[in-house]
This record gives sequence, C-alpha cells and structure tokens, in this order.
Amino acid sequence: MNILQQMIGFMNKEELRHFKLFANRTNASADRKDLQLFNYIRSSFPEYQEDKIQEKLYGKGDKNSLYRLKNRLLDDVSRSLAMQYFETTEYNLILNQIALARLFQARNQSGIAVHFLTRAEKKADDLEIFELLDLIYNELIRLSQETLEINPQVYIPKRKYNRLKLNLLQEIDDILAEVVYKIKTSQNFSGTDYFSLEDLQKKVNDFTRDKAFRNSTHLRFKVYQSISRIMLQKQDFRSLEKYLLKTFAEFEKQKLFSKSNHEVKLQMLTYLINSLFKNGKTALSLQYAGRLKEAMNEFNGLLHEKYLFYYYNSLVINYSQTDLKKAIEILHEARENPVIRKLPSYIVFIYINLATLNFDSRDFKQALKNLVKLCMEPGFKNLDKGLRFKVHVAELMIRYELGDFDFVELRQEQLRKDFSKELLLPEYSRQQKIMDILKGMTLTASVKKDKQLVIQINKLLNAVNSDEQAQNDLLNYNEWLRSKLAN
Repeated sequence: MNILQQMIGFMNKEELRHFKLFANRTNASADRKDLQLFNYIRSSFPEYQEDKIQEKLYGKGDKNSLYRLKNRLLDDVSRSLAMQYFETTEYNLILNQIALARLFQARNQSGIAVHFLTRAEKKADDLEIFELLDLIYNELIRLSQETLEINPQVYIPKRKYNRLKLNLLQEIDDILAEVVYKIKTSQNFSGTDYFSLEDLQKKVNDFTRDKAFRNSTHLRFKVYQSISRIMLQKQDFRSLEKYLLKTFAEFEKQKLFSKSNHEVKLQMLTYLINSLFKNGKTALSLQYAGRLKEAMNEFNGLLHEKYLFYYYNSLVINYSQTDLKKAIEILHEARENPVIRKLPSYIVFIYINLATLNFDSRDFKQALKNLVKLCMEPGFKNLDKGLRFKVHVAELMIRYELGDFDFVELRQEQLRKDFSKELLLPEYSRQQKIMDILKGMTLTASVKKDKQLVIQINKLLNAVNSDEQAQNDLLNYNEWLRSKLAN
C-alpha cells in the first residue's frame, strides 16, 4: 500500500480538519487538483485506482504530472501533521527548539541559538532523554567555536557522562528489541529460547551498581523493562507477578509516572494483568484490566488507541476461563473496531483466539472458518514459522472433528514437507507426535479400542512436563486427547 494512501486513510477527524485549514491557507479554490486527489484517496480508502484518478485530473496519457502531484500532497500532509503535533509531547517540543537553534545559527544569530539550546537542554535533562541531550551538547560544543557565550569546558564533561548512560541504554535496547520482536511474532506460543538472557541480565547489573543510575527515573524504568522481559522469556510468571506488584506500587507511591512516561504505566499494567492470568488469579487480573482502562483515558486518552488492543486482550484471556460466550463477543467487538483493524497483527490475534474459543465450545465449523480467515490475513506470513506450524496442526484437529479424514491425510503429507526442518527440532516434538496420533485416529473405528494408538496417546500425555508444555499449544493437545480416551 502506498505511503500517501496510508497516511490519508488513517487520518482522524481532527487531522482532516487541520489539513484542510493548512491547505487552504493561501488558496481556497474548489478545483485544486491536490485537494481532489486528497478527497479521492480518503473516500476510496483502502482501494485506489490510479488510472481512474489520472483520467479525472489529467486525462489519459503520461502520469508524470500525477506523480508530482502525489509527491507534493505527501509533503503537505506531512507538514500539516508535523505542525499539528509539534507541541503534543515534550520530546517534540525539544526537537522544535533544536530546529529553531539551527535556524538562528545559520543566520549568525548565535545568542538566539544559545537561548533555544539551553532551554532544550534543561527540558531534556529533566526528562532524562539522553539521545536528545547528546544532540544538544553536540550543537552547543560546535557553537562554542563561533561565540564566546559558550564555554566548551562546561559541556564536554556533560557530553561524556551522558554518553556513558546513553551507550549502556542502547546496548540494553538492542537486546530488548530482539526479545520483544520474537515474543510478538511467536505470540508467546513458541517455547524456544532464542536469546542470550545472560547478556541482558549483565547489562541490568551494570545499571544497579551505579548509585547515580539508580536515582534516575528513566534508568529505573529501563531496569524494570529488562527484568520483566527476562522473567517473561523464562515464563517465570510467579516471580513476574510479585516483582510487578511491588515495583508498580513503588512507582506510584514515589509519583514517578507522568505524561512523558505514561506508556511505562500502561505497559506495567498490561504485564501485570497477563502474569495474574497465568497464575490463575482471574478476578484480580480483571480488576487490573479495569485500572488499565482508567489509565488509558488519562492525559486526554494520549495512548488510548495504542493500548486498546491490549485491553481487549486482557478481557478475552480472562473470560476465556470463565465465560466462553462473553470472550467470543468481546473478540467480535474488537474485530469491528476501526482502531484494531488498522494493524494486521491484531486481526491475526483475534482470529487465532476466535478459532481456539470456537474449538473449546465445540463449534468446529466456525473454528475452521476463523482459521481459514487467519491464513488469508496479510500479517499471517510474518508470524513466527513455529506458530504458523501450530496453526496448521490445529486445522488438522478441527478437520478431524468435522470428519474430513481425507483432508487430514493429504494435508499431513504437505506439512511434513513444508516444516521438515522444524520436525527435526525437539521443541516441535509435540507437533510431530500429535500428527502421528491424528494419522492413526483417521484409520481406526475406535480410538479407545486401538491398543497401539492408546499407547501413543499415553506416551504424549505422560511425558515429562507434558501438561506444562501444553500451555504453549495453540489448541491443548492433552485435554483433547483425554476427551477421546474418555468417550
């Protein structure tokens, strides 16, 4: 999808109104081609037929004029959004002050440049935005060569100390980025430890040895994020719950949360909800879901859209244990929400959960429909290959319940080819075994009376940590197989 189409298609009402004011500031003519193009993209989104708008604006023939118009419109939309939001965050304000300083430095008005840089430094220092502080110190030291108003000996040691903190932060961010990406793409269903958690732990320890770092709000938040990721990747939810309850209470008591770090608060609540759910504390988890909803509305709903999906998720996972019908209703509501529909990864999650809940409700036809829709989603191909494998194995189980044995047999053969490398890995031994069991189930009239098949099933059920490993199944193989032996 074209960037211009995405930007215009996802603009909210306030952004649309601001752009119209911005665009009409010099020329309010109704027949302007740029506004015609803008209105066409907006009204037809997400569809876009370039030949149609080309013919309307320029007739048939060369499209160079249309391409130039699109580039100009992209610039105008970008400027409009930049102007609208330059004051919405402290970060944006600091960037604006740096830009103003550069403007006046280019005009040889160093006094004004120094004014904006020192204001930016104070704000960035208060908020502990180390990457912007580095940029500000670079500007001040460079400017000291042009004016006597700045003593570089004041800022050189500041820059050195700031870079120590910045470098350590960036090392942690590098590792965290890999951890977060893997968790997101595997949807927490992949049991493989892909990361060197020892490296992350070492960086955290480097933080805590320095008293100056311990007194920094920003660095305390970074330590929290690192420790949480370590516990999450190790699936140590009991320790994570205990740590989050204590740390969240401390941060609230010490009034560390603010508008500038509001996302940390929302993230902590999200982690806490999930850890309480994992530890079987559904009622308490739902209480914190209520607190998450309240926090999402703080600061005029600053991050409401970003965390709306996580709020829905917190309801779904808990009600899936107590009220399947309500959990399904919430998923349908989430699927129709325009905020959720913006990101393919969210829709993928919704279809996975709908299929799972439909299966648990024994609505196998609907479960299959949702899996088919899932596989057709653009975001499906970007999922971790192990998760995609589990999705296809889940389809085999659903097809078996629907009596489509021929499909189960043929699809198994294809999956063994497509996932031949994964089937050799120990972390996918459960998928290997369930596929073998499914093959036997399609060839017998009675599962319980087939002694060889019962032996295979019991081997899977009685394997070491089998029930613990079942938590990573897309559909719980153990519960399903026990039901077959009981019938």
